[in-house]
Amino acid sequence: RAPAARGSFLITDIREISSWLLPIASLLLTTWTAAHALLHKQNAASAWGWIGACLLLPFAGPVLYFVFGINRVLTRAQRQQQPPPRSGPSYAESDARYQPDVVPISLNEVARSGDVITGLPLLTGNRLEVLHNGEAAYPRMLAAIDAARYSIALTSYIFDRDEAGEQFIEALDRAQARGVAVRCLLDGVGELAWRRAGSELLARGVPVVRYNPLRLWPPFLHINLRNHRKLLIVDGAVAFTGGMNISATHYVAEPDKPGTAADLQVEIHGPVIAQLQQVFIDDWAYAAEENWSPPTAPEAAEASPSGALCRVITDGPNEDFGHLSLVLLAAIAAAQERIQIVTPYFVPPDELLSALMSAAVRGVVVDLVLSRDRNHRITWYAMHKLIPPLLKRGVRVHLQPPPFCHTKLFVVDRRYAQFGSANLDMRSLRLNFEMVVETYDRAFVEQLAQHCDVLSERATTLEYDKVRRRPVLLRLRDAACWLLSPYL
Repeated sequence: RAPAARGSFLITDIREISSWLLPIASLLLTTWTAAHALLHKQNAASAWGWIGACLLLPFAGPVLYFVFGINRVLTRAQRQQQPPPRSGPSYAESDARYQPDVVPISLNEVARSGDVITGLPLLTGNRLEVLHNGEAAYPRMLAAIDAARYSIALTSYIFDRDEAGEQFIEALDRAQARGVAVRCLLDGVGELAWRRAGSELLARGVPVVRYNPLRLWPPFLHINLRNHRKLLIVDGAVAFTGGMNISATHYVAEPDKPGTAADLQVEIHGPVIAQLQQVFIDDWAYAAEENWSPPTAPEAAEASPSGALCRVITDGPNEDFGHLSLVLLAAIAAAQERIQIVTPYFVPPDELLSALMSAAVRGVVVDLVLSRDRNHRITWYAMHKLIPPLLKRGVRVHLQPPPFCHTKLFVVDRRYAQFGSANLDMRSLRLNFEMVVETYDRAFVEQLAQHCDVLSERATTLEYDKVRRRPVLLRLRDAACWLLSPYL
């Protein structure tokens, strides 16, 4: 056979092989992707979306799923053979024994649910103090860093290099220079900025790791799967947590200044710090691949004889998935008199919406405090799609005037509360790594309830008749944004 003829036959053979090989390869890839999504996705809509993308986009769909759809946080945890979640203590093993003077009988099932869901006990003997905004919180946090003798563990979603951030950079640098073991964990997306605080800390020799930084290989391009936790632990003896990042935006002396965000942080002393410290240790082990045991002060985590009853609840798209939602549902179901919620973003899953409306229908006063400022417009519009049915069922919705309220609080019957980093939206409850502290301390919870009262009183209360008569174009805009709610 002539060379030209052999070449022609070869091309023909390749075309014939590819005519049946490519469809088979596409079918195998699509089948693998569909099977993986069915086995690993926690949400039916998400699984359907990826299956549809693979059917409509041969080869491209599976590639997109491989890059964006696989939760590599969970797969890395499995690869590191981390221990399975701890089994929950029995009902009688809690430090509090659930006595009525500590945990009201009506909230016993909430405490029991937390035992089983988190696998952690309620710990008594803690001291809690609310610190409002940067003016109160940052000086106390900086003083704790400057007084550190053994270790500092810091987690922040945002760490700005502004007037507030520079103070923390200098304080952490001083601590590192005098021999304190410092570890700083920043989110790989939240810390993205033109002037990065993490880079400056690294230049000064302070150990810094970015949680899930964006990268091309191995592929990790998720804007989700963010570490949204805020936590500072010094010497294992004092901790600060809440909703505040490290940023001058939390200074509220000029409330009309663009970007200002009111928030609170809680200073904690007592045994629950051990649970907070374990959260940091686990996060650091994942992000830095280092098993770090922070040195602690001899007096660390000493219990106060009449201190608060507390427990840490972590949530994220890993083995902790759904923990916070389940505890919230238990607390809403147990409410007898009043539920107070303060959140900057409110686009929760359907089960939480239904639980709040059900509570209002059975006579519980439900106050939902939102911000009138449009910090994230799409989320703000989507939120307004959900407000009319809430109002119709008796939920009271209040819109606060500026500054933007970044606070996250959940209070039931003035006897139970949660504070921490989690918003009531899909991103916090299903896509991010979050942390809250729950407490049954009567005096402290009453303080948080009074703060919710103040916020409600200075806000505008929405009326159902006015909201449902909004122009149809605005309602269409809100509904269109609501379609993106799984990612808000």
